[in-house]
Amino acid sequence: MKRKTLVLFLAAVMACSVLAGCGNSSEETAPAVTDVSESATEEPEEEAAEPVEEEAPEGMYKSELTGEWIDESLQSQRPVAIMVDNEKTALPHYGLNQADIVYEMMNSTANGEITRFMCLVKDWGSITQFGSIRSVRPTNFMIAPEYNAVVVHDGGPFYIDAFLSNPWVEHFSGGFSRVNNGKPREFTEYVMTGDLEDRFESTGVSEDYDDYYPGPHWQFASESSPVDLGTASASIDCTLVDLPFPHNESQLDYDEASGLYLYSEYGMKHTDPANGDAQLSFTNVILQCAEHHQYDDNGYMQFNILNESGEGYYITGGKAIPVTWSKGADTDPTKFYDADGNEITLNVGKTYVGLVSQSRWDELVLK
Repeated sequence: MKRKTLVLFLAAVMACSVLAGCGNSSEETAPAVTDVSESATEEPEEEAAEPVEEEAPEGMYKSELTGEWIDESLQSQRPVAIMVDNEKTALPHYGLNQADIVYEMMNSTANGEITRFMCLVKDWGSITQFGSIRSVRPTNFMIAPEYNAVVVHDGGPFYIDAFLSNPWVEHFSGGFSRVNNGKPREFTEYVMTGDLEDRFESTGVSEDYDDYYPGPHWQFASESSPVDLGTASASIDCTLVDLPFPHNESQLDYDEASGLYLYSEYGMKHTDPANGDAQLSFTNVILQCAEHHQYDDNGYMQFNILNESGEGYYITGGKAIPVTWSKGADTDPTKFYDADGNEITLNVGKTYVGLVSQSRWDELVLK
C-alpha cells in the first residue's frame, strides 16, 4: 500500500510540473519521473522544440548585405561600391538611401581631413540618380573585394595603380552621366538610370559573383529575435554617435520609435532628393579604429587594414559594445568580435561603417 501511495504521489508531482511549464526537474525528482512513466520523461523534450526557420516569401531570398528579403533574381548579382564626394558643395547627395552598406572614412589628411563615402548597392538596376561620384583611394580597393563589389569612381591618384593590377579588383572609372546642376564640373557626375547596365555590357565585367567572391560577409539575427546589446556585460547606452571627422562633423542620432540611427553632417540632416527627401538612416553602426599612412604632402593616404587588427564598437538599438576586428588579405572579410571572442551578429537592416584614424579615436563621443 505504501509503495502504491508513493508512486501515485510522485506521478502527481510530475503532472503539476508539466502543467506549470517548468522545463527543469530537481535531482531528487528526476529518477522518480523515470520510474513512474517512460512517456512522462519525453514531455519536456517535446516542449523544447527546435527553432523554426523563417519561411521565404515566394520569389524572395535574404540579402547577404542587409538580411532583408529581396527579389531572388538578385541572388547571384554582385554589388557595386560607389564613391561619393562628401564636400559640402556636393550636397545634396542623390540615391544614398538605396545603399545597403555605407562606409565613411577620411579621404585626405588635407582639407580638414575631409571624408568620402563608399556606398555598396546590391540592387543597382533600380538606381535613377546616385552621387555625385568622385575619385577612389587605395583603402577602398582593400574593402570592396570583401564583397566582390565593382568599384564605381572617377579616377584617383597613381597610388591606386598597384591595386588595379590585382585580378580580384574590378572597377568602372569615369564616363558616367553629367547633370547640369549649376555646380563646378567635378560635382556634376552621377550614376543615372541604365549607366551601370551599359558599363557591364561594354566592358564584359561579370554582373554575377565571380571566383573571388569570399561568400557572405555578415551574419544576421532573425527579425523575430533581434540582437539586444543591453544584455551584454560591457554594454553602454548609445543614442548619439559624434564622429571625430572635423571637416564635416558627422553624427548619428538614435530614433527610438524607428530603431534607426539618423545621419547628419555639416550641422544638417542628410536627406536624399532621389528618395522623397528621407534622412539617411541605419539599423547597425560599426566603428573601426585603424592607423593611417600618409603618402605625400598633398594629403593622399591609406588606412592600414591588411593583415591587421584593432578595436572598435558595434552599435544598435540604442546600445553599444566594444569589439575587436581583424582582416587578412584583400578578399578576406573584416571580422568583428565581441568581448567573449564571438563574431558579432547584425540586426536586419542597413549598416554604417565608420573607419576612424587612430590619431582621432580618443575624440569619438558615444553617449
